[in-house]
Amino acid sequence: MARTAEAFAPAKVNLTLHVTGQRADGYHLLDSLVMFADVGDKITVQAADETTVTVVGPFAAGAPTDHRNLVFQAAELLGVKAKITLEKHLPAAAGVGGGSSDAAAALRALTTLYNIPIPSGEEILKLGADVPVCLEPDLTRMAGIGEQISRLSTGCDWPMILVNPRVDVPTPKVFKALPNKNNSAMPEAFPDWSQDDVAVSWLAEQRNDLEAPAIAIEPVIGACLDELRLSRGCLLARMSGSGATCFGIFKTVALRDQALAQLRRDFPKWWIVPTEDCGVKFR
Repeated sequence: MARTAEAFAPAKVNLTLHVTGQRADGYHLLDSLVMFADVGDKITVQAADETTVTVVGPFAAGAPTDHRNLVFQAAELLGVKAKITLEKHLPAAAGVGGGSSDAAAALRALTTLYNIPIPSGEEILKLGADVPVCLEPDLTRMAGIGEQISRLSTGCDWPMILVNPRVDVPTPKVFKALPNKNNSAMPEAFPDWSQDDVAVSWLAEQRNDLEAPAIAIEPVIGACLDELRLSRGCLLARMSGSGATCFGIFKTVALRDQALAQLRRDFPKWWIVPTEDCGVKFR
């Protein structure tokens, strides 16, 4: 058995998010195209007699260290004990799946540490609807309540910027503000992801159905999108998940970096990071 194990928990970015219905039990049905960025949190685990969680890093403040943390619940799901250190680089409640990606990374690290198999998708779903898709960070179509997963490719190396104005947008509140819960799904035919112009044009025709209600709750999200769209070289700007993080896809790395520098000068209190699709290169 390994003495320690580590896993990277990349930010999950919803390139699209179509809300297609709501089940009788309240769960919303989604159709979403998901990619994973090369920025994220880090999990380190060590064998121990009792499970403990220590949270460090720039976004450690306010993160629970008890059973409320999904990494703790991941250890319980596996039936193991461990000393877990979570290094937080992603803001909480930000629409980038931080907690879910942390849980998936914890599962990867703990199963490596104890040389045990990953649980079934049905079991993992108990940790949260976004946890299964985070197990294998790749360009993925996620549908249903998160249980329908189709890996599409190793991703698209688009230069991107993630922007969060450091406001919390409670997911239940955003869904409650959505006037129509029965919207169209994505087309069944996907573009050739190796052709950037074609792929981005296809993405522009899709939606994030939660964007408008989130902006109504926190108008600063609209300001983030406006700033990205006005940046030279931005091909597409959209909100991820239920917010408040927004992303911008740029034509070139140079134009992305110019926009990054300008945004950081203009909005020094916002969380603004450059990124690309981590694809199968996740750490």
